Amino acid sequence: MPSSWVMNQRYFLAATAAGAVPWMIPLLDDDMETLRAIYDRLDGVLIPGGVDINPAEYGEAVRPECGNLDPARDRVELQLVRWAIEEGKPVLGLCRGMQIINVAKGGTMWQDLASQKPSFHKHDFFPTAGFERDHLAHEVDVVPGTRLSHYLDGARCPVNSMHHQGVKTLGQELQVSATADDGLIEAIETMGESFCIGVQWHPEVFEMTDPHTRQLFGGFMAAAVEWSTANAAPRAGVGG
Repeated sequence: MPSSWVMNQRYFLAATAAGAVPWMIPLLDDDMETLRAIYDRLDGVLIPGGVDINPAEYGEAVRPECGNLDPARDRVELQLVRWAIEEGKPVLGLCRGMQIINVAKGGTMWQDLASQKPSFHKHDFFPTAGFERDHLAHEVDVVPGTRLSHYLDGARCPVNSMHHQGVKTLGQELQVSATADDGLIEAIETMGESFCIGVQWHPEVFEMTDPHTRQLFGGFMAAAVEWSTANAAPRAGVGG
């Protein structure tokens, strides 16, 4: 059977509802020239959820508890995020996407929370274990004054939780913007004016029902439009 690139449609629907024209990027990890040409036509980068990040990307050996890996996807998403952060192009990372942002900036991960840090609470409320994707598993404390707090309008926020990995050491030039009650980092963002936010939960599930989620996606879209407007002239030659 030939290889396929597959992605949950909820990410596309949530982005479209916010006014985006989503473009699924092929995993051309061995063709950086084409990947760069695709990237240059984007106004923002949304990194969705998915399988575990290869621990080799943050200098560790794979533990037995680590789940499925997709090295090609790791290489593509890490490169996209590094390009975007360097240029100030907006980035929104969801679940695995938040972890990609952290690793792209030199951070490391807990490969398996339950076995490596038993003091953490349960975070793996997966549909395969009988939980609905909109199950509100716990609350997070949002750090006042962060970009994320501007969109969530509150100090605490209930979230769903479908992950067994988490941020161990924070990447360079990143700040924590939300934590769980057990101390696990639940959201991060870059310092400065550029929009680069990662959340450990799956807000795309709630885009149609939760106003705060709509504000987060809307903020990402507004930042993408602003970036596109400010960079229209340099991009004209590549069909932007």
